[in-house]
Amino acid sequence: MIDTLFGSKTRVKLLNLFMNNPGRAFYVREITRAIGEQINSVRRELANLVNLGVVRADSSENKLYYEVDVTQKFYEPLRTIFANEDAVASDTKVSASAWAKKFAAIGDVRVVILAGKLVHNSTSDVDVLVVGNDLSQIKLKNLMKTLERDNGGALAYTALPYDDFYYRLSVRDQFINDILNTKYTVVLDENHILPKENIKNNKM
Repeated sequence: MIDTLFGSKTRVKLLNLFMNNPGRAFYVREITRAIGEQINSVRRELANLVNLGVVRADSSENKLYYEVDVTQKFYEPLRTIFANEDAVASDTKVSASAWAKKFAAIGDVRVVILAGKLVHNSTSDVDVLVVGNDLSQIKLKNLMKTLERDNGGALAYTALPYDDFYYRLSVRDQFINDILNTKYTVVLDENHILPKENIKNNKM
């Protein structure tokens, strides 16, 4: 039914991919692997979505990247239709809602920020920052191994107690600023303590 409504199976798959990965940019061959469609069909439907304003294109490092434009008025209605909290597209770096559940299972996790290699155009040296108390180090290491496997390489991650992070955030600690002053994705922010002026960087 949805295929008929939106006119193309490839377009529906693209919408599923983008709406479940806000703030995540993909290049064409990555998209074809993720949704299992032919590259010509993918290119055609990407062009349609760009023309409609649903997706925007950005060139970087000799590759053309595509991501959903969360500023458009029809973003929320489309996300309501296509978002699936349990969806993790293959070959994607981040599916925030799904990873939020996984990180929450390792202890009293309050904040999770993805940056660096996991977020397009991020310049952070830290790829994953986990903030919380009573964290299971074994579960954290296993979860990071899964994330590294999905990403295809080693990741730099840091775990901080909540009080330590809160203090560093309040005094504008350089380590925290280096993460928040570049592009990042918020997976968890249970206490809503991240500065509002920087949240715009994650496009969530």
